[in-house]
Amino acid sequence: MKHPITLKINGDVYELAVDPWRTLNEVLREDLNLTGTKFGCGSGDCGACTVMLDGRAVSSCLTLAVEADGKEITTVEGLAVSGEQLHPIQEAFIEKGAIQCGFCTPGMEIASLDLLKRNPAPREEEIREALAGNLCRCTGYAKIVEAVHAAAEKMKTDKNGAQ
Repeated sequence: MKHPITLKINGDVYELAVDPWRTLNEVLREDLNLTGTKFGCGSGDCGACTVMLDGRAVSSCLTLAVEADGKEITTVEGLAVSGEQLHPIQEAFIEKGAIQCGFCTPGMEIASLDLLKRNPAPREEEIREALAGNLCRCTGYAKIVEAVHAAAEKMKTDKNGAQ
């Protein structure tokens, strides 16, 4: 029996009827065509499916869609203000070369957002700890850590009205 749910995703409200066993990842990708959130391991170990749920980073492959009923979700598609203006985290990832194949990037960017909301000036070890649940097989993490540092600076500048 399908359950009616309401999800607020990237500022848009969606009303759906879903089977109780379907994950948030499945609903995002298959029903709503929000394919920026990746499906990796299916067991919460790789971080490719990370989204913000009511302001906290979660693995969408481990979260049932019915658990997200009435909650606010941010996916990587919701980071950019528009197709022309990227989020400072996205800009920093590009500028620092922290993107190669791109599969881990959405989860890395959302995990970075979660960290920078809680800690706007993290040290390297805090960045590495915050990203520990996100696996990358291409970049080797050094450029990703640099990108998070750069994003923290960009976000500081944005908050102060400069730029």
